[in-house]
Amino acid sequence: MDQAAEGEEQQQAMFSALPEYSAEDLYEHAPCGYLSTLLDGTIAKINTTLLDWLGYARDDLVGRRTFSDLLTVGGRLYHETHFAPLLRMQGEINGIAFELKAADGSRLPVLVTSTVKAGSDGQPLLIRTTVFDARDRRAYETELLRARQESEGERERLKRLNATLQKTLLPPALANVPGLDVTAHYHIASTDEVGGDFYDLFPLASGTWGFFLGDVCGKGAAAAAVTSLARYTLRAAAVYDPDPAAVLTNLNTVMNHEYAGDDPRFCTVIFGLLTPNGDAGGFRVTLASGGHPPALLMRADGQVDHLSTPGGQLIGVLPDAHIATTTVRLAPGDTLLLHTDGLTEAHSAGAGGRYGDEAFLEFARSLAPTTADGAVAAIRDLLDTFGTGVDDDTAVLALGVPRPTREAHE
Repeated sequence: MDQAAEGEEQQQAMFSALPEYSAEDLYEHAPCGYLSTLLDGTIAKINTTLLDWLGYARDDLVGRRTFSDLLTVGGRLYHETHFAPLLRMQGEINGIAFELKAADGSRLPVLVTSTVKAGSDGQPLLIRTTVFDARDRRAYETELLRARQESEGERERLKRLNATLQKTLLPPALANVPGLDVTAHYHIASTDEVGGDFYDLFPLASGTWGFFLGDVCGKGAAAAAVTSLARYTLRAAAVYDPDPAAVLTNLNTVMNHEYAGDDPRFCTVIFGLLTPNGDAGGFRVTLASGGHPPALLMRADGQVDHLSTPGGQLIGVLPDAHIATTTVRLAPGDTLLLHTDGLTEAHSAGAGGRYGDEAFLEFARSLAPTTADGAVAAIRDLLDTFGTGVDDDTAVLALGVPRPTREAHE
C-alpha cells in the first residue's frame, strides 16, 4: 500500500510541475488553425497557429479580409456554390478539402470544418472554423498515386510481356492439310500469367501429319518453360519416329530427365498421326494419350462420343508412364475435337459448380453434325457465357473432313 501511495504522490507531483496554460493560450497555439467569421465571411478572430502557417499579421486579416479571400479561385467558387449554402442549411460541415493562399503566394492544402454559432435568441451569430494542415496527407496521397501509377504501368508491361510470351508458345499458323479443315482457339483466362496450354499441327514425311494438344501444370514462367520444351520435343520426336505412343514416350523421358528432383513438372498430352485414307476419302487417325481428357468424335450422322484412351498416365511423373492409344477413321462430314480441361473445369452457374465432361458431351451432341469452324465458334461462345468462371486457359483444336460439295449443298 505504501508503494502505491508513493507512486500516486509522484504522479501528482509530476502533473503539478507541468506549466498551466490559459484558455486563450491554448486557442492561440493549438496544433490546428482556428478562425471565427461573421455571417458574411469577414474574419473576426484568427489564432496564431493559422497566422504562422499563412505568413500574415493579425491586422492584415481581422476585419479586412473574408475567409473566401484566403481561398484559391477554384476553392472560392466551391465555397460560394456548395460549402456556404450547405453550411447555412445544415449548420455544420466537416472535413472539406481546400487550398489556402499564403502571403508569399504558396498554397497550403487544408481540411476545413465549420460550425454556425447561434446567439441567445437562437439566431445565427458567427461561423467558427477549424483548419487542419493537410500537407502531410497531400504528400502521402501524391506518393500513393505515383506508386499506383507505377504499379499499373508495371502491370501493363507485364501483360504485354505475357502476351508476347504466350504467342511464342503457339504456332503462328497451322499446316494446311489437303482435304482437312482445321480450326484452333486459345482462350486466355488471365492476362496476368502465362498459361501452359499448347497445340500444333505440322507435316511429317510420306504424306502424313502430326498434331498435338496438351496442358502443362501450373502457370507463369516455369510453366512456359515446360510448354516450350514439350512443343519442340514433340515435333522432334515425331520426325524421328511418328508412332504416337513412341512420341509421348520420348517426351516422358525428356521431362523426367529435365525435371527430376525437388521441382517435378508434368503435363497431359494427346498426340495424333493423320494419314490420308486413299480413295475412300477422309483420314486414318491414330491417337496416343498421356493422361489427357479424351477427344470427341462428332460424326456426320450426328453421333458424338468420347474417343476413350483409358489408362494413359501423366507425362513426366513416372519414368515408364503407360501411354494409351486408339485408332479411328475420320470420314467426310466427321469432326475430331480436342480440348484442355480449362473448359470442363470452368465454373458454371447453370451447372451449380464445375461445367464437367458430361455437360460438354451433351453440348457437343447438340452441335453435331458440324464443321471444325462451327464447333470452335460454338465453344468460343460457350466460354464467353462463363465469364470470370473460366479460371484456367483453354485450348481447342478441331479437325474436320468436309463433305463432298454436292452432299454439302444437299
